[in-house]
Amino acid sequence: MSENFDFDLIVVGAGSGGVRLARMSAQRGARVAIIESRYLGGTCVNVGCVPKKLFVYGSHVHEDIEDAAGYGWKVPKDGVSFDWPTLVANKNTEIERLNGIYQRLLENAGVTIIEGTATCRDAHTVVVGDQAFTAVNITIATGGWPVTPDLPGKECILSSNEMFYLPQLPRQAVVWGGGYIAVEFAGILAGLGVETTLIYRGDLFLRGFDDDVRQFTATELRKKGIDLKFGVTIESVHTDGAHYQVALSDGTSMTTGLVMAATGRRALVDGLGLEELGVQMNASGHIEVDDHFQTTVPSIYALGDVIGTPQLTPVALAQGMVLSRRLFGDGNGEMDYSCIPTAVFCQPSIGTVGLTETEARQSHGKLRIYRSEFKPMKHTMSGRDERSLMKLIVEDETDKVLGAHMVGPDAGEILQGIAVAMKAGATKADFDSTIGIHPTSAEEFVTMREPVAS
Repeated sequence: MSENFDFDLIVVGAGSGGVRLARMSAQRGARVAIIESRYLGGTCVNVGCVPKKLFVYGSHVHEDIEDAAGYGWKVPKDGVSFDWPTLVANKNTEIERLNGIYQRLLENAGVTIIEGTATCRDAHTVVVGDQAFTAVNITIATGGWPVTPDLPGKECILSSNEMFYLPQLPRQAVVWGGGYIAVEFAGILAGLGVETTLIYRGDLFLRGFDDDVRQFTATELRKKGIDLKFGVTIESVHTDGAHYQVALSDGTSMTTGLVMAATGRRALVDGLGLEELGVQMNASGHIEVDDHFQTTVPSIYALGDVIGTPQLTPVALAQGMVLSRRLFGDGNGEMDYSCIPTAVFCQPSIGTVGLTETEARQSHGKLRIYRSEFKPMKHTMSGRDERSLMKLIVEDETDKVLGAHMVGPDAGEILQGIAVAMKAGATKADFDSTIGIHPTSAEEFVTMREPVAS
């Protein structure tokens, strides 16, 4: 720490990772400032994880209402209606509450909040408007931004950012993409009564997930009425009165009321002046850092989505903790990117941790594959045609569980606990000797006895 600088640390970007780094560093006695041009909490709180899951909850209510009839509740055929502006307004109120919490957390920790757009003048100076601020170290935590491919009619296409503030829902929608965001928004729209088509250029969406999970999810989403078009992509979009005409690569076209692209995100480094200072970017456009988040300019660090590590809020939070410890704690701390659990909040949802079957076969010897598919207990009386999938991948020689995957209600909640066990090195014998909680779906993970493949 040096009195020759205004701050010991300036953090550019008040998203999950930046806020965590700023707070923890200030609590360790550092003089910290954080600069934000949009909103406290970043993508996750404002146009990502939090509002997305609120929309998922809202879109699933209609199924709960329908399922109630099987449990003796009389549901009026024309007595239930949905109001999209109410959902958006209530979501906005909750996000504003969270923004306030983030502000108080930073202020209570002693962090100076600076509003505006930052540019790095040199290795120790950040300029915001007509003010310059100096720091021993600078950390870039500006996250990512949606990318829409260049094509005719690009201006007609919405990103996930705009979807959270739609003034009204269309009758039909096209979602373009095959990752988390595309699959989740397709489920949200379909659940709210929108005729939804998901278009993806690959043979099957959710690349990187276990193949059984991908195929099972596709089957379940089609049951929800979502039209999945694989092996095709959008070539152009143009307005047609109050609708849009979407031309596809297979020569067909379709009419829709909305087109949303979830086709990737790029590192948000525009205008920061990093390359002029010698901060190196990698081939994907992310900031290049070493294992300790240090860039090619020693006083400048970076973390979160802007460095291209798994684009998950808990990863950015963990990085913020590690970097704070290294800069202002005992100087130790390493990131471990193995066995990171994740969830996709489609309907039914996906939870997964560890290796896919394909990855395990490429990196390990003989395997044992355990797989169970069943109708959740709730739907034995609701009558809904929805099934769940659970899968364990076990290394035969060591009996270690290498991967756990689930498609079904509360998959994320269930897999969080499984992730702890796997991080601790659990074996299949450990799973087998664990008493299940009955009756739950989760107990299936400790009752699968016979492998279905090896």
